[in-house]
Amino acid sequence: MDALIADNTITLDLIPAGTQARIAQILGGKRLARRLLGLGLRVGSEISVLQQRNRGVVVASAGTRVALGGTVAEKLLMQPLDP
Repeated sequence: MDALIADNTITLDLIPAGTQARIAQILGGKRLARRLLGLGLRVGSEISVLQQRNRGVVVASAGTRVALGGTVAEKLLMQPLDP
């Protein structure tokens, strides 16, 4: 899959630590979307990337920290936000 997709989106696993971004699309099915919703993450959520570990990532959203594995991170299309 290309790292940079249409409309200035990039997969979460490729966003550097310290970046703010918005979830633009979830490429997984309903099961993944429900799982992320349970973690407080949905399309439109603004997140801060706190840490990158291999392909996994630690993000903060609405005061909550969440660690996501690389398989999940590569299914989240993000729109980086301007500082």
